[in-house]
Amino acid sequence: MQFRQQALSKLQSPEELDLPVRFARPQGRLALAVTLAVLAAAGFWAFTGSVTSRLSAPGVLTRAEGSYLLQSPYAGQVTGVLAREGQLLAPGAPLLRVSTDRGDRTVHVVAGGRVTTLVAKTGAVVTTGADVATVERMTNPDDPLVAMLYVPGGSGGTIPVGAPVDLSVQSVPREKFGVLRGRVQAVGRAPQSAAQIGGFLGDSRLADRFTRQGDPVAVLVRLERSSTTKSGYRWSVASGPPYAVDSTTPVTGAVRLADQRPADWLLP
Repeated sequence: MQFRQQALSKLQSPEELDLPVRFARPQGRLALAVTLAVLAAAGFWAFTGSVTSRLSAPGVLTRAEGSYLLQSPYAGQVTGVLAREGQLLAPGAPLLRVSTDRGDRTVHVVAGGRVTTLVAKTGAVVTTGADVATVERMTNPDDPLVAMLYVPGGSGGTIPVGAPVDLSVQSVPREKFGVLRGRVQAVGRAPQSAAQIGGFLGDSRLADRFTRQGDPVAVLVRLERSSTTKSGYRWSVASGPPYAVDSTTPVTGAVRLADQRPADWLLP
């Protein structure tokens, strides 16, 4: 009954039309204005802004023609090492002297290049087909380095030729000297097996590492040259490291893919 009497009393009272109507407090109007401004800015950015995506992949510094494993065609004991690591040899140059049951034999390099790894030592016994050296194919010591990255097989098609690449070099502290600059020169057409990668790099261990997640696609990165750095290449820090970088050094490359508008993700 009490609520009924209050309702009847309310109906019998005159309308309070002379009182002002308050739609929102000042704080509420401010919050509404800020919300609308944020939404407008987000909408403008969605249609005019862009987002840069990056693809990270492992790789190695090498020469454009790669390396190869030199194997001994003879079985016997190494009696002489005729070259040293780092030496540039001409095609057919002698590398080892091996004493066999038919006399001394000489192991020659197949293609010219720089000896990066010399496995056989004087006094070692080698078998036919044993790995004795790794030779990096090159004809001139000034031939530039390149980076070979190995990206997942399904990602190769997203990488455009000419895309910028930032290379973190394992032997160079990134916090102090920055990253090595480069650009994509070529993208492989098909995934490569461990045997193919090992044949190009002359290193089966690296090949196994790059194929742990499946057969990858090879991406050739041309390093940007610089006449003002000790290494001869351009770095994100102007001076770069105070020493040269060498081939066979592991790197991690961040490839910058094509810019995309956020609206492209939302609109069909």
